[in-house]
Amino acid sequence: MAQLILFNKPFQVLSQFTDDRPTNPRATLADWIDRPGFYPAGRLDYDSEGLLLLTDHGPLQHRIASPRNKMPKTYWVQVEGEISDDALLQLGNGVKLKDGLTSPAVAERMAEPAVWPRTPPVRHRASVPTSWLSLTIIEGRNRQVRRMTAAVGYPTLRLIRYRIGDWTLDNLEPGQYRTEQVNLPDSPAPTRTRTCQQKPRPPRHRRPRKP
Repeated sequence: MAQLILFNKPFQVLSQFTDDRPTNPRATLADWIDRPGFYPAGRLDYDSEGLLLLTDHGPLQHRIASPRNKMPKTYWVQVEGEISDDALLQLGNGVKLKDGLTSPAVAERMAEPAVWPRTPPVRHRASVPTSWLSLTIIEGRNRQVRRMTAAVGYPTLRLIRYRIGDWTLDNLEPGQYRTEQVNLPDSPAPTRTRTCQQKPRPPRHRRPRKP
């Protein structure tokens, strides 16, 4: 039996427990989660929001994070401009990036989701509309979703990871997390059981470090 934390990572929080920057340290997971022995299974960019999984079980961490397992991840993406059918088709077929062609994705236009306002808010230009899409990928290249939408002519303005495998953001506000028990595939009865609901911890005040 392994334990898994589902955390709704806020905007501009590092997906790690420490910041190596010597001055003006950034917010980290330690500002929200005090669970020794848990480590992120994968990562989520500093300027992205949404679902981040942490576990105290090495094999489960590997199973989630390893690109070989091709665990699907779904993102809600706000882009600049009204995304076209042609752009969605390109995303679905694979996009040529500097590090090669991406695997086919599932790209669908969606209505603006009922999510929390971002702090700070997304920059809007009155003359340029925005739109939302749902994008499901099975890879984990560096800043892949942002590079994919830019490659088809629609820069990403806001990026929220909604799903990893069977786990979703549902019922989690930014900074909230919950813990689930996970029976691994070799266990007699593979099930998931929610054990508790945690409230967000306000970020601790950090003093700038001396150079």
